[in-house]
Amino acid sequence: MKKINTDNKLQKIDTTSLVDRVEKSIIEFLTERNLKVGDSIPKELELSSALGVSRTVIREALSRLRMIGLLESKKKKGSVITSPDLISILGKSMDPRLLDDETLKEIFEMRLSLEIGMADFIVERVTEDDIKELRQIVANDPPRSFDTMFLIEEEIKFHGKLYEITRNETLKKFQKLLLPVFNYVHLSGLLKKPMINKRYASHKELVDVIETRDAEAFRNAMRNHLENHFSRLFG
Repeated sequence: MKKINTDNKLQKIDTTSLVDRVEKSIIEFLTERNLKVGDSIPKELELSSALGVSRTVIREALSRLRMIGLLESKKKKGSVITSPDLISILGKSMDPRLLDDETLKEIFEMRLSLEIGMADFIVERVTEDDIKELRQIVANDPPRSFDTMFLIEEEIKFHGKLYEITRNETLKKFQKLLLPVFNYVHLSGLLKKPMINKRYASHKELVDVIETRDAEAFRNAMRNHLENHFSRLFG
């Protein structure tokens, strides 16, 4: 019996649903026509006719776009384009109890990267009032850290202020989203290596460096401050 080679004979079947494809087509329509926030999109009947699908399919695709905050319904205007709240959308699935271990670990790493990476924004935008507030937050911290581990409450207050200093609203919202995951990973035993009590930059020292307005020095100090977390990741 002759064996037929199917390598170049059969094409892979598109397994995406019709609604998926219509949703993608509508988004492409919006971008290709340079429609902006506040602009109305065509009516269901027009989209149905243009795409050659039923109004039921169009309605389902539009419903999905409303769910992700890309569209909203307005009286006398129909469906209009909106700017989606990306952090809010992400937050709906950011419960650490629902995420697998690898994702939790990657989110943990993401926060470490952010804390170091936002150094330039902090030193560029920090004010004297910000520095005064940071001094108040760290007033009861030890001047240098040897065998002292920071309390979670102190970490949240201090690092939350750093995110605030960036004047980046998305970053601030993202930090609040990351906190439960970060704390969960920190306490869950997911990072197998134990905490190491050793010398690292304290909150007070970080404030001292911020006051010099030296971004590179602050980046290095923050990396040292987070050394314990990196040690638990890399050993």
